[in-house]
This record gives sequence, C-alpha cells and structure tokens, in this order.
Amino acid sequence: METTQQNNDEMEIDLLELFHVLWSKALVILLSTAAVGLAAMLVTQVFLTPQYQSTTKMYILTQQNNETVTSSDLQASEQLTQDCAAMIQSRQVAESVISQLGLDISAEELLSKVTVTTSTNTRIITIDVQDEDPYLACETANALRTIAADTIQNVMNIEAANVFEEANLPENPVSPSTMRNTLIGAILGFVIAVAAILISYLMNDTIRTSDDVERYLHLSTLGTIPLAEGEVKNKKKNKAKRMR
Repeated sequence: METTQQNNDEMEIDLLELFHVLWSKALVILLSTAAVGLAAMLVTQVFLTPQYQSTTKMYILTQQNNETVTSSDLQASEQLTQDCAAMIQSRQVAESVISQLGLDISAEELLSKVTVTTSTNTRIITIDVQDEDPYLACETANALRTIAADTIQNVMNIEAANVFEEANLPENPVSPSTMRNTLIGAILGFVIAVAAILISYLMNDTIRTSDDVERYLHLSTLGTIPLAEGEVKNKKKNKAKRMR
C-alpha cells in the first residue's frame, strides 16, 4: 500500500511539474498558435483557388402499370433512381458535356468536380458541380442534367427525367474555408509548441537543484555552496567564449 501511494504521489508531482513547465512557456505556445494560424489563413487566402458550387435537381418519373403502388414498387423505384444517379456519372455523359461546352479537360477531370446524391424514399436526384468559375459551374450542371436525362430515357425503362430545379449561379465560394483552415492551423501550432516543449523538458537530464540529485541519483545532499559574484561572471564569460 505504501509503495502504491508513493508511486501515485510521484506521478502527481511529475504531472504538476509538466504543467508548470508549460505554464512557464505560455507565451511561446501562444505565439506559435497565433503564427501557424495566421500562416494558414494567408495560405488559404493567397494560394488556394476559391471553388464555387452550382446545384441542379431532376425528378425521375417511372412508368406505373397499376393504379395502386405497393412497397415493392417503391423499392424498385428507389433502386432505379440509384441506377440513374450512377449513369449521370458515366464517362459517356461526361464526354457529351465536354463536347457540348467545348471544355479542354478529360472526362475524369470533369467527373471529379461532380457529386450526385439521391434523397431517401424519393426519386429526386441532386447534381452538384464545383469549379473555380461560377458561370462554368452553372453551365456544366445544367448541361450535365440535360444530357443525362436524355441518356437515361434512351437506356432505361422510365417515362421521363424532368427538371426539378435549374442550376443556380453561385455568388459565394464553398471552399476553401478561411475560418476552418485558420482554426486547424492554430490547433496544429498549439500541438507542435506543446510537444516541442515537453520533449525538450523530458530529454533534458541536466541536474540543476538538490531535489534533482535526490530524485534521479537517489542521494541525499548535505548542503549547497553558492557561487561568488566573480565566479558567476567568469562562468558566463567562459560560456560565451565556447559559443564563439
């Protein structure tokens, strides 16, 4: 019991020392946090290209042979909507959009800008297109929806793929987020500063006080001999010479 209690006391003292070390370097941690956060903000605003997102929606109208709709019909309709969403992101549709708009990019590059989502228990498909040019993002979204609708009707057994919502002309960029990147940079700066301080402290095995002698060497000290003023000055001079 006594050994366990002693170990717990030593752990509390160590944690308390670490806290005091960090507190003594609070200004360094604060400056590191602010510097890295500011750097992240400047990189975001100066070097990263804003991306605009335009959104359009289409409604898949399936053929119904019966007047009553069963749960199996709804499930089949939802599966059909998923198939339509996959077809929108096909290479054939992308190449048709590139040809219509005269874009100088590959089908893979175009599809990397496109996100297609479907709402649960509905036949509405949402198409999001991101680009650094808001007008091009809007034109691409509309062209993608129109060409995809024709392709879906020709390939799949559906009645129509109607326009539910025209693509909007985005006014504000969706990325990059200056606030988010600044916050991430500040957190990163804080973590780096704390880690550097703790590693430097834990790796420093220099014995400075009599308490360090008792703790690390397990020896008791009989007393301490203070240095005279002249010895302190000579010690500083010798240290300066060695640094040169």
